[in-house]
Amino acid sequence: MSERAVRFFRNGAVLALSALIMRTVSVAFGAYVTGKVGAEGMGLYSLIMSVYTFAVTFATSGVQLAVTRLVAEALGRGDAVGARAALRASLGYALLFGSVGSVVLFLTAPALGTALLGDGRTVPALRLLSVALVPVALSSVFYGYFTAVRRPTRSAAVTMAEQGVRIVLTVLALGALLPSGLDYACLALVGGSAVAEILSALFHGALYAFDVRRLRRAERGKPPVRALLHITLPVALSSYVRSGLVSAEHMLIPRALSQGGASRDEAIAAYGTLSGMALPVALYPMAVLSAFAGLLVPEFAEGAAKGDGAGNRRLAERTYVLALWFGIGVGGIMAANATSLVSAVYGDPSAGIYLSLLSPLLPVMYLDHVTDVMLKGLGRQVYAMGVNILDSLVSILLVVLLLPYLGAVGYALVILIAEVFNFGLSIAGLSSVLSFRFPYLCGVLLPLSAVMSAVTLVRLLPTGEGVGALVLRLVLSALLYLAFLFAAVALLHPKRKKARRVPLDKTAAIGYNRCIIGRRSGERSPQ
Repeated sequence: MSERAVRFFRNGAVLALSALIMRTVSVAFGAYVTGKVGAEGMGLYSLIMSVYTFAVTFATSGVQLAVTRLVAEALGRGDAVGARAALRASLGYALLFGSVGSVVLFLTAPALGTALLGDGRTVPALRLLSVALVPVALSSVFYGYFTAVRRPTRSAAVTMAEQGVRIVLTVLALGALLPSGLDYACLALVGGSAVAEILSALFHGALYAFDVRRLRRAERGKPPVRALLHITLPVALSSYVRSGLVSAEHMLIPRALSQGGASRDEAIAAYGTLSGMALPVALYPMAVLSAFAGLLVPEFAEGAAKGDGAGNRRLAERTYVLALWFGIGVGGIMAANATSLVSAVYGDPSAGIYLSLLSPLLPVMYLDHVTDVMLKGLGRQVYAMGVNILDSLVSILLVVLLLPYLGAVGYALVILIAEVFNFGLSIAGLSSVLSFRFPYLCGVLLPLSAVMSAVTLVRLLPTGEGVGALVLRLVLSALLYLAFLFAAVALLHPKRKKARRVPLDKTAAIGYNRCIIGRRSGERSPQ
């Protein structure tokens, strides 16, 4: 394995481990908060965050992607002067957009809370969140820099510390403010996040100042403002539209549910159950995939800068196989244990039906995520955002049409249709650039057969009930899935008669190589 591959997997493993820890703490903390504020409180908080998400989109305006690509491309050419100039331009860009976003959110909070969200209790929380936008924008620059130089573990450490601070502050604030009502509870939730974002930017900045000294020996170059804007402006404009549509979609959900006969409080509670309980559990395993996917942007950008189209194509093929193995395995195991999972996390099985509906969709969601990352690494960020905008338009239309008749279950159907639509367009765009082959056999049929066999066999075992039994079922299902999957991959080795004399791990590795690139190990890829 090359040094580049070793570095990629080492960084990815560290990021995946830290992301899993953070996601575990986040889900556990979400369960704690849900127990404190209830489903209605979580629904109110989700509405606040839908507006804040749009504000963050404006404050960052594509700067993280721009930093990662420009610095990775400059260093790939050995141009330290260009890398340093790109960083200076990006910091100025982040300060400008973060400051404007902060002022606008603070001034428009009353109108946003009462007119758009339909609940005046959200206004103080929105105003408090406005102070976090400049720190968030600066942290995006620092995160993009550490990703570009292949030292993302520094950002991971800061993020873990940030989460710890957020939890401590939120717990203390909830204890003090919750008795005063849900509006104060939301103020406590966002207050902890705002302070944590400020501290995170300070720590991030200190690490950045120490690390960037490697580039200070380079003489000052002209800031690549045009190159920066070429990346950020298309991403920013399309992100505004995309984020605005997503925010509008989340605002429409309670209203659409109310049109079906539910009261406003019941609609917000149902929305909170789906978005605040089922979705966090469904997306929990994505922490592992996202850790590796985030490292793909500089890999594809550097490969494109060097003209290594064959290398990028092989990387895309390998990425799809691994993402499918992961997504199908997670989705199948989660679907078989949906009600038990939400009961164990929240002590309430009501979100089990939503998790059952979302679980089969996880492979598509995971593939859509990695496809979006690869498109951005290859400079197709405008296409990717165009697809996301169409996805949001379709989602809004489906929310208006389906939710009044199907209720909260209809929103799971909306997610299914929109994700399949999004992924279909995304993979079509990627295929036009790389002309790779989608791994139907090794990426879909083999893992699907393996996970079905694994969960069926585990169901036949007398594992009992309770949290301990659930953990046992999950572990056994995962181990059996991996065993069945690697056994099937080993059988793909063309010389099956001699496979018995080859160690299983080596045989599986050869079969894996044949599986994802359609040829025997050692053969060169067509140029």
